[in-house]
Amino acid sequence: MIYDKNSLLTGTIDDPEFHQKIIDALPIPIFYRDLKGVYLMCNNAHEKFTGRNKIDIIGKSVFEMHPKEIAEIYFGRDQELVHNPGVQIYETQMRHIDGSTHTVVLNKAVILDNDEKIIGIVGSINDITELKRTQKRLEQAQESMQVSSQMLHKISAGIVIIDNNHKIVDSNESFAKLMGEETEELYDTIPGLKDAAIQGLVPDVILKMLTSVLNSGEEILERDVKIQNKLIHISVITLYKNKIVGAVIRDMSAPNLVRDEIISRAQRINKQNIEMVQKIAYLLGENAAEIEELLNSIIESYRYDNDE
Repeated sequence: MIYDKNSLLTGTIDDPEFHQKIIDALPIPIFYRDLKGVYLMCNNAHEKFTGRNKIDIIGKSVFEMHPKEIAEIYFGRDQELVHNPGVQIYETQMRHIDGSTHTVVLNKAVILDNDEKIIGIVGSINDITELKRTQKRLEQAQESMQVSSQMLHKISAGIVIIDNNHKIVDSNESFAKLMGEETEELYDTIPGLKDAAIQGLVPDVILKMLTSVLNSGEEILERDVKIQNKLIHISVITLYKNKIVGAVIRDMSAPNLVRDEIISRAQRINKQNIEMVQKIAYLLGENAAEIEELLNSIIESYRYDNDE
C-alpha cells in the first residue's frame, strides 16, 4: 500500500498543533522553557493567569517577562532542576501584568529528547493566593477564639455557649458551679464541657430558654428564676442566628451582684419613664415651653444622679 505519511499527521499525537490543543484544554497554567530560560510554549490558562498573550510570551526569557529578583529565582531553580533531574515543587511569588503579586506553587520537570538529553523544562502554576488568605483568616479566628475562651473563663458570672445540636461549645467554671456538684465534677473531667449535651446539665427552665432563642432567633431573652433556693438571673443571647446561643447566668444572692442589678434596673426604669414623659409631652402639645423646662430639669437631675 502506498500512502503519504504526512497526510496522516493532522489531528494525531505527532501533530504539534494537536499538542497545543491538548495543553490549551487544561485549566491549569502550563509553560515550557528551554535551558536558557526562554519560553517556547504555554497554554490559554497561562495567558489568562499572567494577562499576556502567547505572542507576547513565546520567544522571551524569564528576565524579559518578570522583575529581576523573581526572574533570578526562576532561572536559578531551573538550573537546580537540570543538575538534579526529577520533579521540583516550590512556593514563590508571581506578578501579574496589572502589578498585583500572587503566591503560587510551581511544579516543574525536565523534558528529554530521544537521546535522553535534557532539552527544556515544563511547569504548571497553581495560584494559592486565596488559600493563603483563608489560612491567615483562620489563624486569626483561632487566635481570637483562644483569647475569647481565656476571657470567658475569667468572668465571675456563669457562661455557657451551645450550638443548634444542643451541644456545649464552651463554658466556664462559674457555670459548672452554679449548676451543681455533678456538673462541676464533669467539668473537671471535660474542660469547658465541650461537646457535652446541654440536656441534663441545666434545669428545664434554662433548657427551654436556650431552645426558644435557638429556634426563634430573637436577640435576647431574660428571666429571673429560682434554682436550688437561689434567685438566678438568666440572659440568653443569639450569637449566630439559629446556630449558636450563649447564656449569662448570675446568682442574685451574691451581695455585689444584687446591688449592681438593682442600680442597673432602676436606671433602665428611670430612663423608660423619662422617655414616656417626653412622648406624652409631645402628644399634649400645649404649654410646650413649660413642659420642656420641666423635662430638662428631670433629665439633668437623672444625669447628675448617674454621675454620682
